[in-house]
Amino acid sequence: TTKPSSDSDSSPTVESVEDNPDGGCHIYRNGYYGSSIAVVEGILEVNIIQMTSIQMTESQAENSLVDFVVTCQGSLPTDVCTVVSDPTCQVSRSMLCDPIVVTDECLLTIRRAFEEPGTYCINITLGDDTSQALASALISVNGGEST
Repeated sequence: TTKPSSDSDSSPTVESVEDNPDGGCHIYRNGYYGSSIAVVEGILEVNIIQMTSIQMTESQAENSLVDFVVTCQGSLPTDVCTVVSDPTCQVSRSMLCDPIVVTDECLLTIRRAFEEPGTYCINITLGDDTSQALASALISVNGGEST
């Protein structure tokens, strides 16, 4: 801005005013920003390849035990969760999660107990730190026998 001087010299005085209402500093940075992205494969697919009823003696017949043989593709899981629901897969009856150790090939057997005979929807979820995959099946449990 320019303003007339108050002394007898008639030359204008120049002042510089910065438009910074909060009184703070302006910081300008020049350069490049870099970051890395890691792409992980994750668990791609889960399959229940076999369901086998475990034969028990009469004294052990409180619960029916069923073994589920499960395979997966992709990265190796670190935990397994099993959700047992009604036959429509809408109403959950129980959920059980366990840590697992799979070292080479994704082939594991999961044993679950059923308190009473009936038809159930089974959801088996395999997971790791970055992904999850699900397989579902209907199973009929008949007092120690399953189909």
